[in-house]
Amino acid sequence: MKAWEQLRTIPGRLMVLGAMGILLVVSMLLSLRFGSVALSQSEILKALFFGSEDIAGPIIRSIRLPRILLGAMVGAALAVSGAVLQGVMRNPLAAPGLIGVSSGGGLAGIVVLLALPQFAHLLVPAAFVGSLATALLVYGLAWKRGASPVRLVLAGVAVAAMLGAFSSAILLFNAEKAGSILDFTIGSLSARGWDQIEMVWAYLAGGLAAALLLSNKLNILALGDEVATGLGLRVERTRFLLIATAALLAAAAVSVAGLLGFVGLIAPHIVRILIGTDNRFLVPGSALFGAFMVVSCDTLGRLVMPPAELPVGIIMALLGPPFFLWLLRRNRYEA
Repeated sequence: MKAWEQLRTIPGRLMVLGAMGILLVVSMLLSLRFGSVALSQSEILKALFFGSEDIAGPIIRSIRLPRILLGAMVGAALAVSGAVLQGVMRNPLAAPGLIGVSSGGGLAGIVVLLALPQFAHLLVPAAFVGSLATALLVYGLAWKRGASPVRLVLAGVAVAAMLGAFSSAILLFNAEKAGSILDFTIGSLSARGWDQIEMVWAYLAGGLAAALLLSNKLNILALGDEVATGLGLRVERTRFLLIATAALLAAAAVSVAGLLGFVGLIAPHIVRILIGTDNRFLVPGSALFGAFMVVSCDTLGRLVMPPAELPVGIIMALLGPPFFLWLLRRNRYEA
């Protein structure tokens, strides 16, 4: 058996997942160490385990550690949301932004931040309502004796474009306030801390657990509606639950990190190349690799222009498209 084929066996897939976990841990340790103030390993260990009160203590415990954990959570959520949508639509090029779930959550977030700042504590529920409402709208528009993957994609592209126009109009008419949420529209982890983690961890945990529990049904759904129905799967209910799960994950991520793109598109794609299409492994693999991507890009953004930093959304926008275009040419995907 060839080495590449061995990765598609259960032991091979577990080995890849373990390697991704190690890669994530290494990226998080490097992110703890490097930034505008470089810290030694001994300083990090003292701050984490011995409550050091020198300059390293506050930097690690109050700034870098919560930011890194939040970045990993956001990356995992967006990547799993993308993996679920790609499975539902049977299209490896789908992403949370494709059917408008990110755009819907982003629009709701912009409205709350600009027009209703007194309700900022309800940002996550508002973003979820926006994302889920958008998913339901797309689902309804695509419905015609069932919601086919092709109609879902086409309806989603149109709705996402419309919501993007609404968001741009709101920012245009509130230009004096728009600067305060610029990082939200770009995608950033700057100034994020334990409060944001407390705000979203339950939503993210629930969404990730639901995605893992539904991963086997996602495998059945990928066989086609007729085959899935013949196997006893309630296709439309399952598809709706999966879309709602993707909406919850995308909304929670958007509410704390803004409109961060490409994670939900690239991470599942790379993991699928390595270990195949079995969603029982693809979903946790996407979570690990998506977390690694966001943590690594956020660290890079802190290092390129010290003491200033580039938002993680800009780093992703610079590195994501060329890499993804290379993947497209390498694999020669057809429509």
